[in-house]
Amino acid sequence: MNKILCISLFFVLFSLQDGIAQKNQRDAILTGADQTNLYLHKLQGKRVAIFANQTTTIGNTHLVDTLQKLQIKIIAIFGPEHGFRGKADAGEHVSNDIDVQTGIPVISLYGDHKKPTAADLKNVDVMLFDIQDVGVRFYTFISSLQYYMEAAIENDKELIILDRPNPNGFYVDGPVLDMAFKSFVGMQPVPIVYGLTIGEYAKMLLGEKWLDKKCFPIPSNSKYKMTIIPCKNYTHESKYVLPVHPSPNLKEMQSVYLYPSICFFEGTVMSEGRGTDKPFQIFGHPTLPSTLFAFTPKPNAGAKSSKCFNQVCYGWNVSGSKEDVLKIVDNKIQIKFMMEAYQIFPGKDSFFLKNNFFNKLAGNNTLMQQIKDGKTEADIRKSWEPELVKFKAIRKKYLLYTDFK
Repeated sequence: MNKILCISLFFVLFSLQDGIAQKNQRDAILTGADQTNLYLHKLQGKRVAIFANQTTTIGNTHLVDTLQKLQIKIIAIFGPEHGFRGKADAGEHVSNDIDVQTGIPVISLYGDHKKPTAADLKNVDVMLFDIQDVGVRFYTFISSLQYYMEAAIENDKELIILDRPNPNGFYVDGPVLDMAFKSFVGMQPVPIVYGLTIGEYAKMLLGEKWLDKKCFPIPSNSKYKMTIIPCKNYTHESKYVLPVHPSPNLKEMQSVYLYPSICFFEGTVMSEGRGTDKPFQIFGHPTLPSTLFAFTPKPNAGAKSSKCFNQVCYGWNVSGSKEDVLKIVDNKIQIKFMMEAYQIFPGKDSFFLKNNFFNKLAGNNTLMQQIKDGKTEADIRKSWEPELVKFKAIRKKYLLYTDFK
């Protein structure tokens, strides 16, 4: 092969690789936060409050740091469950503080103080919301979103939501919440997996008037305005991989995918894998047959207190590659995990916690009874269908992105 031909082939291959790289870059999913050109002008010269945690990033840099460098005046940070830096356990009390890295006051919106008060917002012009959700009803960030939206309306503040992809946004499944079971782990009549991004969910809360009644009607002269900065190149068929883990026990995508199914065990005496390196991927109990998979939960930074610590548990290990776990999930909540565990549990009267937390997670008292009665999976799923059909029709009205097939 002559020298000229070799050089020509080199440049052809280089051009092809460069073209592929440019196409991949053009097709990459961008979050709302990534697209500063769409919202920075709305923050300039304003006093900003931001609802944020460790997922609030642009690339490897926290959005708060980026905005400060761009001379945006952030006067307050609101933090959700797990705290602004995302290090607190599930349900752990998080106090107000001063962020060491930025010197900005951090106000916890978890526990008794879930909604910003008039005093919290007194000197605020614009409220910004940017947190990575996982698309599951009992993951509390959508409850925090609702309170944040209500505070914006009640206090006449502009609200900007920077949208992020939903890693479980490629299906809809589970029982729709019965409002008699409303709680912070389920505030609206939506299924467990609802297939909406934070931005789409916010549109639904507003459009269906599911916010506090005193928010409506919104006065025509109100300064309140909700702006959603959408993601780019995201669809509801995307399998978006989270760049930052959203909470201490969802450190792997496998846990994120299995969370809607295995979190049910939080309402039982069984371990859901907290205190292991595979939370929400393994589950079991010391009284189950020793022939099953064995593991020993121990206190760690993400699970300082939980069930079955330092006890050998026997149960199931459904971990694997992301592809393997997606096949297990199969675009459904896998209630068969709970059904099988209950069937072989020796002390059935003590299987469900007495505080009825399972019913709050399920959003009804029907699922527990169906499991106790030995109903088939097909029968249970059939009982969900009427309300699921109604919800799916509502959901369609608020989609910002191409839907799954």
